[in-house]
Amino acid sequence: MYTVFSTFDVPDGKADELIEIYRNRSRSVDQAPGFVDFFLLQNDKKPGELTVQLLFDAKEDYLKWVRSEEFKRIHDLEKKYPDKELAAVIPKVQQFKVVAK
Repeated sequence: MYTVFSTFDVPDGKADELIEIYRNRSRSVDQAPGFVDFFLLQNDKKPGELTVQLLFDAKEDYLKWVRSEEFKRIHDLEKKYPDKELAAVIPKVQQFKVVAK
């Protein structure tokens, strides 16, 4: 298993808007080979800190996803989001191999 965390520091007052965007996400990653699960996490102590967690069967599956045309299309749309503050948010990405469960 392989998991990826993308953590965003959202501008003040924008967390609920971003949560709603993810609740209505396209779900195209769900169709990617090797995809297992998606979570949107909100920090209890810092509500403006949101983390997307993706879980894949293997690192290779994740890499195929991020190199796909669909991944590029989705992320190009994010850059064109009308709220320029949210569109400018750049996540901190961390990648991990699952070594025990």
